[in-house]
Amino acid sequence: MSSHQHAAPAPVGGSLLNAVTVVCGVLIAIMATILLVRFIFGLASVTNVNDGYSWGIWVVMDVMVGSALACGGFSVALLVYIFNKGEYHPLVRPALLASLFGYTLAGTGIFVDLGRWWNFWHIFWPGYANPNSVMFEVAVCVTAYILVMWIEFSPVFLEQLGMRDVKKKLNKWLFLFIALGALLPMMHQSSLGTMLVVMGAQVNPLWQTPAVPLIYLLTAIIIGYGVVLFESCVAAASYRRSIEVQLLNPLSRILLGTLAIYLVVRVVDLTVRGAWSNAFEFSGVALSFWVENLAFVAPFLLIGTDVARRNPARLFLAGIAIMLGGILLRLNGFLIGYGHHTGTGWSYFPSLTEIMVTVGFFAIEVLGYIIITRRFPVLPREAAPATI
Repeated sequence: MSSHQHAAPAPVGGSLLNAVTVVCGVLIAIMATILLVRFIFGLASVTNVNDGYSWGIWVVMDVMVGSALACGGFSVALLVYIFNKGEYHPLVRPALLASLFGYTLAGTGIFVDLGRWWNFWHIFWPGYANPNSVMFEVAVCVTAYILVMWIEFSPVFLEQLGMRDVKKKLNKWLFLFIALGALLPMMHQSSLGTMLVVMGAQVNPLWQTPAVPLIYLLTAIIIGYGVVLFESCVAAASYRRSIEVQLLNPLSRILLGTLAIYLVVRVVDLTVRGAWSNAFEFSGVALSFWVENLAFVAPFLLIGTDVARRNPARLFLAGIAIMLGGILLRLNGFLIGYGHHTGTGWSYFPSLTEIMVTVGFFAIEVLGYIIITRRFPVLPREAAPATI
């Protein structure tokens, strides 16, 4: 790997008790109360899922969307460890931390959404396993990736705890987990797209395509870079740190290149299948399609020039646009554009309690990120003190 000099990671420090952590604590308490009711009285007691829509936002937002938003670690790892771009190494730990929480909570979301949650262990028991199922492949890959990420991130804890001998021994084998960390997301992110293929005509033709596994894989990488832009800007503003424009500028160029490839694939696919007519229907589904794709086009307008890429506000907005496009791509396929031609009359809109559980999951991510970055060496050492 190329040699690059970087400031060593260090805890940000500061108090863990502030307005943000208190709000997160309240939201988590509300979520825990709702989930207690759910586990005692069943899904129907707190959700609006039904026979026509057997999953709601707990799967689509917390798992489909949540895992995509957690691809920052995977995307940065591709650059640093696969393409030997060592200059991006300072971004690895923050991105991996965000991915760690995102995927761990995505796995939790699957457990929460199971009707007979006490049979969760069946997924991993050979007598019940169905290797021909795409959902089985996703479940196994996601679980394995969560374990891999905890191992990849464990040197952060070992450093702070003074367990340097253990860390040294782990480093000898860490390359294996890094390799798995690059392989597993490719498998399950594409397989999440395959689930739409399996669902057949129930999915609107705008998102029902044999190319959807490639589309989901490409957007997972793109969303990962978008999240890095967003997270870097938010962390810099929250901790009163200088933003790493010297890294985010070239990273943005890579993002735009990958995004261009995705848009070409998307346009060619829609054209070859003759699906454009669905995009010009007078419907909420068509409107959501255009919002999704305009969000993916927006980064070219926001950070298309070198000068624009040095503007933190534009980097932040570009990150939000990428995240919005990725969120809508998955919402459109699994919820908004789902039910096409079924004629059953089923409808779904999340209940307030469903929404509060999803908000609670997000609050766990925010609270966990604050605690770990303040107490463990994740962000590069910064001379300016944190004041919030």
